[in-house]
Amino acid sequence: MRRLASLLFLHLLLVAGPSVLLVAGPSVLLLAGLPAGAEELRPAGEGRVVEVIDGDTVRLASGEQVRLVGIQAPKLALGRANFDPWPLAPEAKAALEALVLDRRVRLSHGGRERDRHGRLLAHLHLADGRWVQGALLEAGFARVYSFRDNRARVFEMLALEAEARTAGRGIWGEPFYRVLTPLEAEGPIGSFQIVEGRVVAAAIVKRRGYLNFGLDWRDDFTISIAGRDLRLFEKAGIAIADYQGRRVRVRGWLESFNGPMIEVTHPEQIELLE
Repeated sequence: MRRLASLLFLHLLLVAGPSVLLVAGPSVLLLAGLPAGAEELRPAGEGRVVEVIDGDTVRLASGEQVRLVGIQAPKLALGRANFDPWPLAPEAKAALEALVLDRRVRLSHGGRERDRHGRLLAHLHLADGRWVQGALLEAGFARVYSFRDNRARVFEMLALEAEARTAGRGIWGEPFYRVLTPLEAEGPIGSFQIVEGRVVAAAIVKRRGYLNFGLDWRDDFTISIAGRDLRLFEKAGIAIADYQGRRVRVRGWLESFNGPMIEVTHPEQIELLE
C-alpha cells in the first residue's frame, strides 16, 4: 500500500512539480551560521535521457552517465556478485524513469563535477523547471547523501526527505531504511545509515573532533571529524562543544573503531532535532 501511495504521490509531482515549500514538513535545523547549500548551482548544458540505470543514475544520448548528486536511491545489483538488491530498488528506478526517460534535462553542478568512475555529478531539472532530486526525495524514493565537495541545496533536500519520512512514503515505510538509535548502530557496520541520539560529550583531541553518544567512548557510538573537516565547521561558525547535550540526526557510513562510528566531513551531515 505504501509503495502504491508513493507512486501516486510521484504522479502528482509529475503534474504539479515538487513543492519545495518547506513550511509543511518538519523543521530541519543546523547550527549557527551554516549557509544553506554552500555553493550555487552552475549550468552545465542539456541532454536527453536515453536510459535509467538505477534510481539515481542515468545515461544521456551523448553517452555520458550522470549520477544525481546529493541523493542515494535504493541500490540494484547491476551485475555485482553476492549483492542483494535493496528494498524498493526497482520502484525507485521506475520513479526516475517516469520523471526523465526520453526527456530533455538541464544539468547543473554544485561542486565537484565528476566522480571517480568518470560519471558527471549533476542536479537535473526538466524543461518546465521541475527539480528531479527534489521530486524523488519528496516521493520517498531516495535519501540525502551529500559530500564535502558537493553541498549545494542540501538544506532543501534534507527538508524534503524529512517530510517524506514523517509521511511514511516510499522507503520510509521499509524497516531496512529506518533511522537507528545509537545502540542499534552496532549491527549494520559497513552500510550507509541515519542515526539519531543525544550527544553525551563533545571534545577535540589532537585536532580531531569527537561527539560521543554514551559514557564509554571505547564501545559506544561516536561521530568523528578530522582536522581538515573541522575547518568547515569553524567557517560556518560551529564549535564542536555546541553539540554537547543536543539531540542530533547524523548520516554516513558506519565503521567500527572503538565501537560504531560515522566519519563526518561537513556540517550538513548533522541535523539538530531540538
